[in-house]
Amino acid sequence: MPERKVCVVVASRANYARVKTVMEAVRAHPKLELQVVAGASLVLERFGNAVGVMELDGFRPDATIRFIIEGETPATMAKSTGLGLLELPTVFELLQPDIVLTVADRFETIATAIAASYMNIPVAHTQGGEVSGSIDESVRHAVTKLAHLHFPATELAARRVIAMGEDPTTVHNVGCPSIDLVVRTELGLRQEVLERFGGVGSAIDPGKPFVLVMQHPVTTEYGAGMEQVEATLDAVASLGLQSLVFWPNVDAGSDDVAKGIRRFRERGSAQGFHFFRNLPPEIFVKLMAHCACMVGNSSAALREGAYLGTPAVTVGTRQHNRERGPNLVEVGYDSAEIAAAIRAQIEHGPYERSHLFGDGTAGRKIADVLAVARPVVQKELHLDVAEAVPAAGDR
Repeated sequence: MPERKVCVVVASRANYARVKTVMEAVRAHPKLELQVVAGASLVLERFGNAVGVMELDGFRPDATIRFIIEGETPATMAKSTGLGLLELPTVFELLQPDIVLTVADRFETIATAIAASYMNIPVAHTQGGEVSGSIDESVRHAVTKLAHLHFPATELAARRVIAMGEDPTTVHNVGCPSIDLVVRTELGLRQEVLERFGGVGSAIDPGKPFVLVMQHPVTTEYGAGMEQVEATLDAVASLGLQSLVFWPNVDAGSDDVAKGIRRFRERGSAQGFHFFRNLPPEIFVKLMAHCACMVGNSSAALREGAYLGTPAVTVGTRQHNRERGPNLVEVGYDSAEIAAAIRAQIEHGPYERSHLFGDGTAGRKIADVLAVARPVVQKELHLDVAEAVPAAGDR
């Protein structure tokens, strides 16, 4: 009989890719019982209905909650967080988990962490201790202070979590579970693989060079998303290469980015472009492995991309100051600058593989820790104030 129920809250397509191998390892562990809660954009058709992908993998939700308020503005993003905080406690009361696992830095993540911690349920958190742009930076560190078990993806991230006053015995540098998917995926890419998942636009021949575009809104630059994504798409179009473009996530400003994509298509600039809402994580990995360059501001470019050695151009501030491998070049929102960087990356070709974010064993390691750890709900600040804060006379 399993000794502990682990509830994983999956709220977006990116969430699922970042936690899938953990879910598999928990399900397979003799001392653990997996519970799955699906919610937010994961269950919305206009974001690709990624819950269907999860169910095809054998993960049927124990509970499904809807807490996205339409509009994708800063106000609706805050309200969606609050709605999640209203709905999640009901689910946790029903499921009675022993540990709740939440992923990274999104508004769904902080709603999950607040709900569980107020209910005296230990919180496990992945990808803490990283830095980036947008509101994600603040959310990630706030969740670290709510969480009881920490699973950072790099050594530097682990040191940051400890520097924030977390008990070092609760911090486990295991790598990123998304790398597990990359390591085990057979990377061959055939024409029928793309045809099977539909999308709209020009047919793509995976045997010829193509660019992969994924650009999300930057919450702290709300209102600029349309112009930002159009600059990226214009730059890509100027190269004359096949291009695969993915729909943005549900963050504030998503509607602006989506309008920019639609306006780009409507003005007849999208010859050679194909557009997807969502793909299974393993198929996306195949595309990353075969593309000539990845462009936009997705963290996949610097996480999975580093392991694959995929040439990548990150646009704008969303990944500012984030740890990265040698495969990534950062540029502003100028179309000419973006195009020049893409050309240079394509000319460079694949980079040497980096193990910065792990070696493909994170899911199993996290499950092993969850099976034996006994986190204390009452947290304490593990910080030597005498060393950290100078005396008044020394300032």
